[in-house]
Amino acid sequence: MSEGLDVIVVDDDREVCDVVSEMIENFYAWGEVLSFTHAREAISYCLGRKTGAAIFVLDVFIGEETAFGFLDAIEGKFPTAHKDSVIITGYASNDIVNMCFASGVAHLLEKPMKPFALELAIRSIVGRYLRLAQDLGAFVRTQECSLSRLTV
Repeated sequence: MSEGLDVIVVDDDREVCDVVSEMIENFYAWGEVLSFTHAREAISYCLGRKTGAAIFVLDVFIGEETAFGFLDAIEGKFPTAHKDSVIITGYASNDIVNMCFASGVAHLLEKPMKPFALELAIRSIVGRYLRLAQDLGAFVRTQECSLSRLTV
């Protein structure tokens, strides 16, 4: 298990899952890329993880499950799962777009995907975490300065 920000790909079509995973592996360096073809297996894996942060690339329909059901199932362990997701679909109907809006998913891509579109969506999510880490670092440095003035 990685200590980085992993990407978890879930698509019930093994070929699509492999292609999407390979596309991500070509540019992603902040963690591992893991792929699953069964939603229940992916949910079990996620709920058993130590950390509660990852990026999810999900087919809108994963066998009997939907991407939104998947995200709801792991939300207790991954509170930002909806924001940290890229939903992929063969056709972005109004219903799917509205479900994305309603659940807080900001990234929706139609198959076949352009590699740059997937990369931009994932980098957008990573960017939020990098900004958070920078802000946290600045906060810690400020607190250390405040504490050093108290001890002088």
